[in-house]
Amino acid sequence: MNIADQEALSIRAVERETGISKDVLRKWESRYGFPAPLRDAQGERSYPADQVDRLRLIKRLMDTGLRPSRIVAESAENLHALILAKPPVEASAGIARMRDLTLEMLRHEDPAGLRRRLQREMLSRGVESFVQDVITPLNHAVGESWARGGIDIHEEHVYTEVVQGLLRDVVAQLADTRARPRVLLTTLPEEEHGIGLLMVAALLSLRGAYCVSLGTQTPVQDIAQAARAYNANVVALSFSIAYPHRRIAPALAELRQRLDEETELWAGGAGCARVSVALPGVRLCPGMRETLDALDAWRLAKAEPAA
Repeated sequence: MNIADQEALSIRAVERETGISKDVLRKWESRYGFPAPLRDAQGERSYPADQVDRLRLIKRLMDTGLRPSRIVAESAENLHALILAKPPVEASAGIARMRDLTLEMLRHEDPAGLRRRLQREMLSRGVESFVQDVITPLNHAVGESWARGGIDIHEEHVYTEVVQGLLRDVVAQLADTRARPRVLLTTLPEEEHGIGLLMVAALLSLRGAYCVSLGTQTPVQDIAQAARAYNANVVALSFSIAYPHRRIAPALAELRQRLDEETELWAGGAGCARVSVALPGVRLCPGMRETLDALDAWRLAKAEPAA
């Protein structure tokens, strides 16, 4: 098929759109025969829109716990059937109303209204409850709605931008350069999921930490350099379920070697739940609760008062 026959994305664009790393895309191509990219005039991989949509479905199912070996070779129709077969997550009446209102505003292209509504919810509940009890289930609901055809992908992107904007404002408003610990937050290259980092930064800032975010996809050597430049007491990384499992431990070991001995290294996100080996000098925090426990433990060890 000629690449001019349909719109196609580069491998970097597919990584950005789906959250599946370039290395994983290549591995699936070799192991499962999908994706099956075209080649552009320079011989570079280029992915048709239908394959990108199918990869989004695969990523959504992976987020629910299904392994790639179970789903990558499935057709788009079978992937949709698997999604529809999964019962929607139960929600409280209040969260269900918030979910329905959020989806309605996304369908009506009203990001400003959505931001105002979420901001009121945050002011009403407080930051901690907003992050843990509202944003966490909303993230799931919005992703599930896209997978079931309830919203378009651009509407999911709008939701992400609105939430990230709110969380950045929270972190900026709470920032105090005198606070401790000083926490540097980022992800490694090919890990593009940043909303979890901002959720953690908001909670840590609320508890009196000073958080500096490098955004996503920071090389190991740059993380170590930034940790020294900012006098970070803690470096916190996030790994999504899509990040290659076998690469987590080696990456953390390399970063641990590059950091100063007194700088703690925390690793969070759903991807860390799959790490079954002990990693010297690394604290695994697969959930928000474990991250807050790590903060309390740091303060106890340093005899620092809680905020």
